[in-house]
Amino acid sequence: MNALDLLGLVATCFTTSSFVPQVWRTWKTRDVSGISLPTYVIITVGLALWLVYGWLRGDMPLMVANAVMVVLTGAITVMKLRFEQQAA
Repeated sequence: MNALDLLGLVATCFTTSSFVPQVWRTWKTRDVSGISLPTYVIITVGLALWLVYGWLRGDMPLMVANAVMVVLTGAITVMKLRFEQQAA
C-alpha cells in the first residue's frame, strides 16, 4: 500500500464513520427534532447510487464504504420516521 492508498483509506474510514455518532445519539435519545428528513433521504439515495456505481465498476472499496454509509443513513432516516410518528 502506498501513501496515496493509505490517505484514501484513512479518508474513507473518517467519512464512513461520521454517521455513527448520529445513529447512536438518535437511538439512545429518540430525539429526532433536529434531523432533516429531506437531507437524509437525499444523502441515502446519493450513497445508494454511489454503491451501484462501485458495483458496476467492480470497485470493492467504493462498494463497502457506500454500503456501510447507506445502512447508517438509512437507519437515521427510518428512526426519523418512526420516532417522529411515535411522538405525534
